[in-house]
Amino acid sequence: MIGVKDGDTIEVLFENKPITIRFAHVDCPEMKKHQPFGQAAKRFTSKICFGQIVTVENNGKFDRYKRLLAVIINDRNENVNKELVKAGFAWHFRKYSTDKSYDDLEFIARQNRTGLWADENPIPPWEWRKP
Repeated sequence: MIGVKDGDTIEVLFENKPITIRFAHVDCPEMKKHQPFGQAAKRFTSKICFGQIVTVENNGKFDRYKRLLAVIINDRNENVNKELVKAGFAWHFRKYSTDKSYDDLEFIARQNRTGLWADENPIPPWEWRKP
């Protein structure tokens, strides 16, 4: 992995070409619009996978910004997408995901007030992005 754009978007080198990947199933706080915990989510993603050879699990789907949608597995065999939710740095993006395991991880993070769940009223990124 060669770059972290924000908590849920990275860049990897594939066949000597950079490719932008958007993490499937999750949505992290926004960096560009200075959402609380956006910087922390980016740091967390950097910490657990930057500079590593990662496995990119995908079904060939891209989002409207031409980013490959994928699950990232780091060199410790951790699912980075799920680790973000566990650490309280991402919401399960239910609008685009039906994987209930993310619901379970988010529920535990909320119960433990982990990461962004320590905030009294965390605003989901899809709400934060609205004009």
